[in-house]
Amino acid sequence: MCRNIRVLFNFDPPATEEEIRAASLQFVRKISGFSKPSKTNERSFLVAVDEVVRASTRLLGSLETEARAKSREEEAAKAKARSVERFGRTLA
Repeated sequence: MCRNIRVLFNFDPPATEEEIRAASLQFVRKISGFSKPSKTNERSFLVAVDEVVRASTRLLGSLETEARAKSREEEAAKAKARSVERFGRTLA
């Protein structure tokens, strides 16, 4: 479930709201054990996602580094190379 949570800090351009929301959703899915909550739990689930989005946005905005910002394209190429090395093929 959490394999889709990616590092969002120190990228140029910075992480988008959609990327932060997707990571937050995956996090809440993982800790709740629900990939899709029941109607009874849906409100609590969505509130938790919104709270994680807010906390993640604050965190990303407050972090500092002197390292050069990473390129999304370079990081994707590295991930594909690791996949080929590990599995002998690229993953979709």
